[in-house]
Amino acid sequence: MKKLTSILYYVFFTFTAVFFIPITFLIWILTYFIDPKLRLLHLFTQYWESFILFVVPSWKIKVKGKEKIDKTKEYVIVSNHQSEFDILLASKLYTHFKWISKESVFHYPIVGWVMRMNRYIALKRGDRRSIVHMIKECIQNLKEGNSIWIFPEGTRSKTGLLRSFSSGAFVIAQKAKVGLLPVVINGTKNIQEKGAWTLNFKAEISIEVLDEIPYSEIKDKTAEEIAVMVHDILSQKINEHVQKNKN
Repeated sequence: MKKLTSILYYVFFTFTAVFFIPITFLIWILTYFIDPKLRLLHLFTQYWESFILFVVPSWKIKVKGKEKIDKTKEYVIVSNHQSEFDILLASKLYTHFKWISKESVFHYPIVGWVMRMNRYIALKRGDRRSIVHMIKECIQNLKEGNSIWIFPEGTRSKTGLLRSFSSGAFVIAQKAKVGLLPVVINGTKNIQEKGAWTLNFKAEISIEVLDEIPYSEIKDKTAEEIAVMVHDILSQKINEHVQKNKN
């Protein structure tokens, strides 16, 4: 039954794309010169992503701390990574940013097209030249008024517990002289386990925006020290969620 419902969901996603992709392309064309940050296109993409979550009412969604986002600021947004559905859940914040994603995703039909139109930033894992280019692109985007969103774990956690962080996100924040915005995601691993294509249609998922870590608090630390600090903050929140669910 799970296989059948999962196939039906993917078919539904494909059919919605037939409707949404032409609109996405039209927005991209009409706003290309008047909206250089692609704010409208990104917002429309978020509404599309939210709709994909909305059609499954048994996915119970909680959004917390949204009011902590200052939309006049640019941030390096850092969060844990549990599932591909993290990206859909992040859309519920309706705030402007550019995703950092592995390069291979940009070659996918539909998803890759939308990511290219939004000018999200590609990264080839383990490729030093790609990492250096990504950092430069991120700094440039931050200077132009775009926040960026990075998963410092690099890849999804199978257990939901936090993996170690790479230092790239924190190097970027220091070089661009912007604050960090930690975000905690819980429950998306219960929708789709790593390596599985089938979906679970009963899950409680949540996204919580934590307090900003201003640039003044990180400017004199090493990137590795910042990584440990942010890792501890996110770990504490994730562990609190685990303990709450056990009780």
